[in-house]
Amino acid sequence: MDTPIALSEVCQNACLTFTAMGTSLDIQLGLEDLLADLHYARRNEELGRLALLSYCEVRGWARQARVPDIAQSATEMFIESPCICKAEVLQKVDGLIAALECHQMALQHAARLCNCSSRDTVTHPSVH
Repeated sequence: MDTPIALSEVCQNACLTFTAMGTSLDIQLGLEDLLADLHYARRNEELGRLALLSYCEVRGWARQARVPDIAQSATEMFIESPCICKAEVLQKVDGLIAALECHQMALQHAARLCNCSSRDTVTHPSVH
């Protein structure tokens, strides 16, 4: 005999994490815009724009989204260990972009999980 399990129960922990991270549509859209700006500036090697985006915009977004490790990484790039050459700046920006993209994928995954309907069920074989 199969026992139905509500998917909403499975998703509950992910949704709590999603909400606790301060995730909202504004935060997700802000991250998409920020990544688009970073990619454009990176592709064109606009160091001034990359510095502005990395130091000001990334830190602001990370604080709003309650992601202190990304805010700290952006701060360290310019305050604690400033870059000496263009190649080093671009390398650090690439790392920051990669971290933001990983975070974006996690947010998208959590959003999909949180959109589970309590009516959705899966069957799980009962142990009798």
